Amino acid sequence: MSRTWFITGASRGIGAELAKAVLASGDRVVATGRNQAQVAQLYAAAGDRVLALPLDVAQEDQVRAAVDAAVAKFGCIDVLVNNAGYGQLGLFEEIGAEEIARQYATNVFGLFNVTRAVLPVMRQQRAGHIFNVSSVGGLVAAAGGSVYCSTKFAVEGYSEALAQEVAQFGIKVTLIEPGAFRTDFLNDSSVRFGGNSIADYGAFSERTKTSFTSRANRQPGDPEKLAKAILVLADTEHPPLRYAAGSDALGRIETKLTQRRAEIDQWRDLTLSTDYPQ
Repeated sequence: MSRTWFITGASRGIGAELAKAVLASGDRVVATGRNQAQVAQLYAAAGDRVLALPLDVAQEDQVRAAVDAAVAKFGCIDVLVNNAGYGQLGLFEEIGAEEIARQYATNVFGLFNVTRAVLPVMRQQRAGHIFNVSSVGGLVAAAGGSVYCSTKFAVEGYSEALAQEVAQFGIKVTLIEPGAFRTDFLNDSSVRFGGNSIADYGAFSERTKTSFTSRANRQPGDPEKLAKAILVLADTEHPPLRYAAGSDALGRIETKLTQRRAEIDQWRDLTLSTDYPQ
């Protein structure tokens, strides 16, 4: 039996590759993006199995309208993929408050908006699977990613708690934690850097920016293969809460876990010293 997938950010990158893989599998797709004409053109060949909708996830009225339209056409939403997002990179002090607010409006509050609108549908169905696209940066932060990583850390904590809240309704939650995948994430069309230059950070800021931009179109991850992996997870009866995607993500996460364990052990006695006497 074919399923209905609701995918945000389906006009390019991982979202577009996933939508194509879903359609190839025989399922239906609600493909959303800021530019409806672009999304509609991309999936025109799929005919009635695709519903292309305009969606800025930061706009709650658009979110509600898109979810209503999806249910009206297909009658259900079986899989939600919260993929829409972008990278606000750069050193924290060089990023303005408005830039930070925009980053959170999309990466965090936009994801909340879509999930809040879809959950009543899934609760009524007593079934569903939510994929929240996080990042290896949601577990391992790096200089130049303080704002972006903080949004992904937020998505991680939210998803871990949400999974426990909705399991009673047969709804599954999986975090996708990609490393560097060869999309336009680091291209000028997507990535953004802070505009408040601070002399004290000068050389460090430039090195950080160069480190990011030099990797554009050279990332090791294949988004087409990631799309196929997500299909496997969607077909799994007991999917993981967290799925690390890519060898670089795996390496960074394993290193972080080792370091964290060593730190816990180093400070164990001080940690235990804060309890009331038994």
